[in-house]
Amino acid sequence: MGWAIADKLTSILGSEHMMNQWVGGLLCIALGTAWAADEINKPVQAAKPSLTVTVVKPQNASLLQGVTANGSLAAWQEAIIGAEANGLKITEVRVNVGDRVQKGDVLAILQSDTLRAELAQAEGTLAEATASAQEAHVQADRARALQQQGFFSNAQLSQALAADASALARVQSARALVQLQNVRLSQTQVKASDAGVISARQATVGSVVGAGTELFRLIRQGRIEWRAEVSASEIGRIPVGAPVQMTAASGQLLQGKVRMVAPSVDAQTRNALVYVDLMGPAGSARAGMYAKGEIGLGQSQAITVPQTAVVVRDGFSYVYTVGVDQKVSQIKVQTGRLNADRMEIKSGLKPDAAVVVSGGAFLNHGDTVRVVNPVAQATTPAPAPAPTPSAK
Repeated sequence: MGWAIADKLTSILGSEHMMNQWVGGLLCIALGTAWAADEINKPVQAAKPSLTVTVVKPQNASLLQGVTANGSLAAWQEAIIGAEANGLKITEVRVNVGDRVQKGDVLAILQSDTLRAELAQAEGTLAEATASAQEAHVQADRARALQQQGFFSNAQLSQALAADASALARVQSARALVQLQNVRLSQTQVKASDAGVISARQATVGSVVGAGTELFRLIRQGRIEWRAEVSASEIGRIPVGAPVQMTAASGQLLQGKVRMVAPSVDAQTRNALVYVDLMGPAGSARAGMYAKGEIGLGQSQAITVPQTAVVVRDGFSYVYTVGVDQKVSQIKVQTGRLNADRMEIKSGLKPDAAVVVSGGAFLNHGDTVRVVNPVAQATTPAPAPAPTPSAK
């Protein structure tokens, strides 16, 4: 009997333990359901804007249509000024590199003592020959008178006339020698052959130079031109007189016009040179400086955005637009010409898009932003609402 009662109690206690486990499970399910309901009923918080931006619409603009080229600035013509006298020493140099000179200005002076002495000797010879010629002329006139009176024979008259002609020839020779010495003396002053700017100087005081030795180089009239390299396929499109806008390596903007297109193409590079005359002062631009530019071929209409709106990533150009939900979309575009601070967009952008002006480098596709000028964000064809007082 005792064993039967014990078995019965064990059975009852075991059933109660299972009951407790079952009730606990139901309680957990009820609590989890209530927590889930509370989470669902909580208000959804709006995403925090990652950046405050300004947006604009793309604009139509008239841009210069042309050919882009690279090249170097060079002297229009460079004159070489050298010594004409031989074996003379330089005693004075009056100019340096960068000086602007006029035609005929004295650039350097050579030693002239020897030449002045030779000139004086030549002038003495001329004076002696002139006196002898005068005496011979008098004798010839006397011989003519005496021959008419019968006192001189024809042979004697011929001798007198020959002496007169010989004396006159010696005078001409002596006069030519004086002229030669004057020329040699004038060559002791090295003068500018044209107006311009001194670009190089080899003259040094004390050095003895020979005839033909280069002493200076001169950029004639100070003119600088741009020699642009253009591919053979573009030559036919470039007319003489076309406007050109260049940017020198110094950052200076230069204006010019096409003077001529080279008549031949380089066999190695397959490029031709286009010679462009600069208009206006060269400023900081110098011969030998690299420059890039565009040769104008006319005007054309294009869609443009601010240059700051274009972001380059991984070699591609993107702009960021903002939709009605204030979310950013990354748009891949194809860019074209640059005009001042505006960039041409050839494809990829809708004309009514709201484009982020700046800060695109800090944005990603899908980011939420706050637009400070919502009036400019024309996302629908409906008229934009009037600005509120707080937006002023």
